[in-house]
Amino acid sequence: MTSTTKKPLAVVTGASSGIGLELAKQFARNGFDLVIVAEDDELDAAAASLRELGAQVDAVHTDLARPEGVEEFFVRVAEAARPVAAAAVNAGVGVNGAFVGETALEDHLRVVDLNVRSAVHLAYLLLPPMVEAGAGRMLFTSSIAATMPGPFMSVYNASKAFIKSFGQAVREELRDTGVTVTTLMPGPTDTEFFDRAQMQDTKLGQSKKDSAAEVAEEGYNALMAGKDHVVAGSAKNKAQTVAGNVLPDSTLAAQHRKMAEPGSA
Repeated sequence: MTSTTKKPLAVVTGASSGIGLELAKQFARNGFDLVIVAEDDELDAAAASLRELGAQVDAVHTDLARPEGVEEFFVRVAEAARPVAAAAVNAGVGVNGAFVGETALEDHLRVVDLNVRSAVHLAYLLLPPMVEAGAGRMLFTSSIAATMPGPFMSVYNASKAFIKSFGQAVREELRDTGVTVTTLMPGPTDTEFFDRAQMQDTKLGQSKKDSAAEVAEEGYNALMAGKDHVVAGSAKNKAQTVAGNVLPDSTLAAQHRKMAEPGSA
């Protein structure tokens, strides 16, 4: 996507639905053009809806869980020949079930590849030009799950804890560069995540969920304000985050088990 437009350019991963799509809408409504990426067929419809908001949109169909997918996406971003003003590294996936005996190794490794490895890979590609320009904003989607061990979501929770730590560390490293890093920490949100993770028979899957649009708006506002993080959604999410900082991990793990164990609904 090359253009003579003077609009800033934003990059959003996992933009076909849910929080990713709503983040992309926030950028479009606020005067950004977009390069978006996802692997599923919903991406084209998402791109069309964003163009209706006045944005130029380049939609890239690729699997970021593969290193080649990240590189392919970055090539498309570079082809825009425009500085990336903001990036929302949002793509993620979850697996629900016992680590031993119920779930496949390849599913857990995909969580690591998409949630962790691709975020590190893409940040490593996108941040240097921002630092060189002395301006830019990056948002990582973590979760309140980052604050607690996650029985029956063991690798997912760990992946979000990694993103929380990674985002805060890189933010500090870039403190004097003009580039800000913000971590978005939503709670249960009304997206396709729970269906894809096969969690509809869990208490967590059946729990009340926040609006993806509201979560994205809070994330966008925090990003543009240069905040270090935002716990988005209900007051319950904020309370759980506080509890995650003070309660023993064993207590938090037992509580999470009650919510995430298959058949707990």
